[in-house]
Amino acid sequence: MTAIEPVSPWWTPLRHLDRRPFLRARSDITRAVREWFVQEGFFEVETGILQVSPGNETHLHAPRTELQGPDGERLTRYFRTSPEFSCKKLLAAGEPRIVEFARVFRDRERGDLHLPEFTMLEWYRANAPYQAVMADCVAVIVRAARAAGTRLFSFRGRIADPHAEPQLLTVAQAFADFTGIDLLATIVDGRGDRDALAAAAHRWVRLSGDDDWSDIFSKILVEHIEPNLGQGRLTLLHEYPAPESALARLSAADRRVSERFEVYACGVELANGFGELTDPAEQRARFDHAMAEKQRRYGECYPIDEEFLAALGEMPEASGVALGFDRLVMLAAGATRIDQVVWTPPAGAA
Repeated sequence: MTAIEPVSPWWTPLRHLDRRPFLRARSDITRAVREWFVQEGFFEVETGILQVSPGNETHLHAPRTELQGPDGERLTRYFRTSPEFSCKKLLAAGEPRIVEFARVFRDRERGDLHLPEFTMLEWYRANAPYQAVMADCVAVIVRAARAAGTRLFSFRGRIADPHAEPQLLTVAQAFADFTGIDLLATIVDGRGDRDALAAAAHRWVRLSGDDDWSDIFSKILVEHIEPNLGQGRLTLLHEYPAPESALARLSAADRRVSERFEVYACGVELANGFGELTDPAEQRARFDHAMAEKQRRYGECYPIDEEFLAALGEMPEASGVALGFDRLVMLAAGATRIDQVVWTPPAGAA
């Protein structure tokens, strides 16, 4: 039997030469995007990586470490999953427009579209509706495509023209179009009716007895909605249902939905943004619910950043968005895996 030759490390000259065109494109895109934010009057910020809380979403997992103070006290700190908490504190401090190329961390994630350490491009506009940052997303994606000299994005047989007028699609309409499910009929008083959604979804996805409303929603979204998004052009999927509002405020026009959106190209999620919730009591209730669910599912939960909740009460109305910068570079540069567009892949990742 012939022995299989081990794959050479990413830093060997020949392997690096294969990746070099993608990395050069990354530099060009970074420069062009930074210039766009300067032109728009944003200040680039750098916020701390180690935090009291990495974020309070049920299914996100963060690496942790331990710090020792001068008195010998040992403190648990988490690697952030997003710079969101720190950026919103800066909004409370009075910054009007901020942007960060943030190194963030996600445990239990690895694949062609996932790395445990990656760059999140996150920005906020004070006193601006969330449609403003939706427009920003389109402008940033177009700027990236131009910097890379790319006319069309292509990924796994799907094509999207980033220069074309994007598709604006509500989540409810997407469910109706691709599954025939009346999603909003399963939301009562801001909460999801699990049995109602299960009855509508049983022929579309496999259900488990312990699936809650959000589980069923996510299965349908991933299996039957997302593959159809960003086909031919960008898709801005907006008005997420209230149970999936996360850190977004509810819509004044319809309390069954929130001011949350996501951007897709070639079936790939690129960005997730909000008209920001500024009610600390409501945000605490959402965090408590998410952490109780995290404890039930994974046997762990993360602390709540009390300083963040205090700042939230002082924060102006604002909108913000987090964009996966490595994914954007991957599409704009024509790469097929996310680890091809990072200068030094995480240890053991390539």
